[in-house]
Amino acid sequence: MTFISVRCKLLATVTESLLASRSPSLNSTPQSTPSDSPRVPQARRLTLFALISLIFFTTSGGAFGIEPLVGAVGPGWAVLLMLLTPLVWSLPMALMVAELASLMPEEGGYYVWVRETIGPFWAVQEAWWSLAYSTVLLAIFPVLFVSYLSYFIPAIAPAADLQHPVLGPLLRWFIAVLLIASAAFLNLRGARDVGISAKFSATIVCSAFAALVLTWIAVRPNPAATFQLVVNDLRTSHRDAVLLGISLIVLNYSGWDNASTYANEVEQPRRNYPLAIGLALLLVVAGYILPVLAGISVTTDPALWSSDAGWPVISKLIGGPWLGALLSVAGLVSTWAMFNAQLLYVTRLPFVMAQDRWLPEIFARVSPVNGSPQFSIICISLFSGLLATLSFGGLAVIQCVLYTAALTLEFLALILLRLRRPHAYRRFRVPGGWLGTSCICVAFFSVALVVLVATLREWRDFPGQLAVVAIIVFSGAALYLFRRTIALPPDGKRRWS
Repeated sequence: MTFISVRCKLLATVTESLLASRSPSLNSTPQSTPSDSPRVPQARRLTLFALISLIFFTTSGGAFGIEPLVGAVGPGWAVLLMLLTPLVWSLPMALMVAELASLMPEEGGYYVWVRETIGPFWAVQEAWWSLAYSTVLLAIFPVLFVSYLSYFIPAIAPAADLQHPVLGPLLRWFIAVLLIASAAFLNLRGARDVGISAKFSATIVCSAFAALVLTWIAVRPNPAATFQLVVNDLRTSHRDAVLLGISLIVLNYSGWDNASTYANEVEQPRRNYPLAIGLALLLVVAGYILPVLAGISVTTDPALWSSDAGWPVISKLIGGPWLGALLSVAGLVSTWAMFNAQLLYVTRLPFVMAQDRWLPEIFARVSPVNGSPQFSIICISLFSGLLATLSFGGLAVIQCVLYTAALTLEFLALILLRLRRPHAYRRFRVPGGWLGTSCICVAFFSVALVVLVATLREWRDFPGQLAVVAIIVFSGAALYLFRRTIALPPDGKRRWS
């Protein structure tokens, strides 16, 4: 526990840096400030608490979804990955997003950052890859929702398919579609309503995991045995599960950049983004580590550490049926809220792409009441319903590879903006100047290299998923070639003003 507390203190120090950096630098002069979007009234914008809640559900949503990691790589390697990933993946990403979001708080977020630094071709690829992996990610949450619901209705669990091999999968898919439809309805009401829902959902989820951890401390406190369990597992090789393990941990620690796509629907985005990201990062790390330590102290059975069993069964072993039921309810709330948060950000990408004429104009039409891009919400909801039939692990591999590629462009945008606009007004800057920026870039690119090596080494285990990635990459390039005469002005450039 000492190591965990040291790590938490480090993250707390970073948050203090975020708070301290809210004042403009004396060496910086304000440049042109992006105007607020007229399509969203001030009363309909997201507050700081709502933004923190949405980032929490965009990146984590609690420890739901982390169970297959323990089942794939073992408890020791799972704990090690959960401790290292915030430093080499989440923290660099959060700092990068905090700086760029405070410099360019534009609707479309990272699409705009890449467009204004690397050019329109790579901006289209950034948006297209992000659309693809985000839609894949959306399909994961209905799958998890059904698995938590099966705690109360065992007849819909995959184990019951022996009696009903056709009806079982069809029923699970129907429930997933109902979840998607309800989230689409809420998103059609606008970002404000999604943010209010996220605040209530975050309270429920965090309270449930707090109850799990407190029950574990009261009933089964044996830190020495848990530590020895982790150490023993670290001596075991899991070479055959490297890509799957990395994909699952990346999935559960990603999404910090996605909240940037609705920047013009946030109150005071220059101030609120760095603060919300720092606080959400602390919440996410604690929300993973503590429940997993409690869970592995009672079982390390891979059959229980899976998306089919997961926290409802594990928490039942810790505290009894009441705790299992509580975590099942929290799982239902979390997966629904995560789907809502993901749908909110991903539907803003077709909107800004349509404004730049990379997509048909119908994607740029919004509600006159709340500014929601209605056609985008409906289309993406329908597509995620089709993908909801795929497995959790297969979806995670597609998401990991595409997301890493998209993030590479965003970190390049950070470097180029530091070179080209060193004195532009930023409410927040990565601490440490060029040294700090170099550290977070090296950390990210190191993880990206590991993902690339694992993909090249284990591609035979996931041929279908990597074929989907290849199709998405080629279709993104084809989209640019097909629409460039329509989208680009005569000089072939777009400029941020």
